[in-house]
Order: sequence, then structure tokens, then C-alpha cells
Amino acid sequence: RWLIERNGGMMKKWFYEYNDVMRIMNVKEGKAYEIIRKLNEELREKGFLTQRGRVNIKYFNERYNIG
Repeated sequence: RWLIERNGGMMKKWFYEYNDVMRIMNVKEGKAYEIIRKLNEELREKGFLTQRGRVNIKYFNERYNIG
């Protein structure tokens, strides 16, 4: 999949999808999409390109103080 990059034989995922957000935040599908939309809106305001239905892992983790 295009969401994953091969790096020295290891797989690195760059984006969370709605099901990842559901699991991490313990929310329903609609709320997961709402979270993704909000974060992507913030990223667009900062001049970044976004992908509908996916959110950058690093930004998600930063905003929710994970990691």
C-alpha cells in the first residue's frame, strides 16, 4: 500500500486511517472521521497537503500528546 514505506526491510506507516484512530481514541467511526477532518484542516491552514480519510501519524501523536 502507498501508506507504507519500506526502509531497510522494515515497514514504516506514515498515516493513520479511521480504524487506527477508532482503536487509539476508543471512539466510533463517525468521531474518528471527525478527528481526522479537524487535524487535516489544521494541517491545510499551515500549508500542508492532506489526504482525505487519513492523517499524518506524527501530527496526530503530537496533537494528542502520544508517544
